[in-house]
Amino acid sequence: MDFSFTPLEQELQKRVRRLAEEQIAPIAAEADESGRVHRGLMSILARAGLLRYCVPQEYGGYGVKVVRLCIIREELARVSAQADTNFIMQGLGSYPITLGGTPEQKARYLPPVARGEAIAAFALTEPGGGSDVLNMQTTAVRQGDDWVLNGAKKFISQAGDANTYVVFAKTDPAGGSRSLSAFVVEPGTPGFDDSRRQDLMAPHPIGEPRFDNCRLPAGALLGQPGQGLRLALGTLDTFRTTVGAAAVGMAQAAYEAALSYAKERKMFGQTLADFQATQFKLADMAVSLDAARLLTYRAAWLKDSGKESVIKEASFAKLFATEAASRIVNESLQIHGGVGLEKGHPVERLYREVRALTIYEGTSEIQRQTIARQLLRE
Repeated sequence: MDFSFTPLEQELQKRVRRLAEEQIAPIAAEADESGRVHRGLMSILARAGLLRYCVPQEYGGYGVKVVRLCIIREELARVSAQADTNFIMQGLGSYPITLGGTPEQKARYLPPVARGEAIAAFALTEPGGGSDVLNMQTTAVRQGDDWVLNGAKKFISQAGDANTYVVFAKTDPAGGSRSLSAFVVEPGTPGFDDSRRQDLMAPHPIGEPRFDNCRLPAGALLGQPGQGLRLALGTLDTFRTTVGAAAVGMAQAAYEAALSYAKERKMFGQTLADFQATQFKLADMAVSLDAARLLTYRAAWLKDSGKESVIKEASFAKLFATEAASRIVNESLQIHGGVGLEKGHPVERLYREVRALTIYEGTSEIQRQTIARQLLRE
């Protein structure tokens, strides 16, 4: 049971940490309060070659390995939520193409994603349905050699800035698990409008793409009709564990801030760290952080080692790490007191940003349901 990083992984961690602290940290506050994809961040990620970890080697990448994705997400999220989003969306938005695309589709779309020349988006969630994927209302109807899309999506990260959207739509209402299909849609396609944006409690590049008789050529279909759910779940099962890594990164930042502040803050003739109540908080934060990190990297290691299914382990990691991060950030703000409430304070920003992690890519409730089903099957 050796979960230590290989020499190459250790070097990757050091390199990303140095990049995050030296190049990303100076613009993190500006980027994290922006509702658009921050081009400066994307440029930094691209020049460093980090986006190549989201794409297979034969298409200009370094291969998609979950441990490496987790290492990068943890280090980026520790400094900047948007840097983390910009990075992982290149993987989430392009992985259905990796899984189901033709050689021609892969050659067209994946190399620009790896180089950071194209921004990717994953369009699954809708205004009336997120976790209930089969209740999707967006439709795609075959007309001759074309497909015609109608419907709307919501909570789509990087919408409005993306160059490539993987869009899921219902092609066979009576098809059950084979009712959905996936398509690649590009901005500028007639009937496609990605201009509508959303404002969240923590600014985020996110929007609501809409389709009004959006006509796509047959070559826009990924795989075969009816394979959409398989492509969606295959992508989410690969990337769900990495949400735990982002949570660990945010929690690490909050813990470090709390530890530093507690040792410096003077009150009643001693430091805040001298009080047993503070010490207990720090101890609980450290234990939760370590447990979250271990669950996350165990799931990542199992996936990379070829385990047939890591659905349960990935849900363990996603559930525990995101919930733990929420607690850790909350306690860090409590230790900071009024200072932590000031707009623009790093812990105040973390408090707003961490909340989304227990919701996207499967809520905590969905993770518990998934875990229970796996346990009962076993």
